[in-house]
Amino acid sequence: MKKYILDLRVRAVEQLSQKHVLIRLTDESPLPDMLPGQFVEVRVDGSPSTFLRRPISINYVDKSQNELWLMVAMVGEGTHRLGQLKAGDTVNCVLPLGNSFTMPTSQAEKVLLVGGGVGVAPMLYMGSALKASGCEPTFLLGGRTGKDLLELDIFNRYGRVCLTTEDGSVGEKGFVTNHSVLQEHFDRIATCGPTPMMKAVARYARQKGVECEVSLENMMACGLGACLCCVEKTTDGNLCVCKDGPVFNVKRLLWQI
Repeated sequence: MKKYILDLRVRAVEQLSQKHVLIRLTDESPLPDMLPGQFVEVRVDGSPSTFLRRPISINYVDKSQNELWLMVAMVGEGTHRLGQLKAGDTVNCVLPLGNSFTMPTSQAEKVLLVGGGVGVAPMLYMGSALKASGCEPTFLLGGRTGKDLLELDIFNRYGRVCLTTEDGSVGEKGFVTNHSVLQEHFDRIATCGPTPMMKAVARYARQKGVECEVSLENMMACGLGACLCCVEKTTDGNLCVCKDGPVFNVKRLLWQI
């Protein structure tokens, strides 16, 4: 897909939790086509110690409002600076980057979308795309506490939502791989989140013989495959997650699952 460098206008910034914000971006022209699983490289202005762009998953694309949604976890100076953006500010973005999740070949397929932490972000756009294609997904979302479960009202628009929290405050207690919904049959799984969680989901998929794709979150700098800092070992050799991913079928990864 063609890549663009755009100065997008901040339409709104919503505080989702103590450390997460939702940034809604727009442009005077129609936004480029973007696929579920792709990401954006965002330039951080006003931070003298932040030299590299920050890769942010595409959380949602609202074509009716010409909006791109980015969920940002404020964990360092660069992302904290993004969290301080205000309506009317301008953000320079390179987009869309990377590949995308695989869509099912039949509306009858049962698709499970598993997200943990900020890894829930790309699951929303994927879920909306599945719903639009006539395939209603099941979401399995996990967090440490109920405060870590974000955008639940929007997730509920696109499919069944199953929840886990480590402290048991919301949903079933434990990790996503402990949830009772995994006793059901699924034809396809897509997941994003902490690596241990994705490896556990991949192990479950392997045991059940289910196709599974993961969205890797390796450290990325350029987003174009030039700097080689996000290399992942695969059955096809060392590949750049930003260019050849971030979505990989787990069969291609050299994980000990």
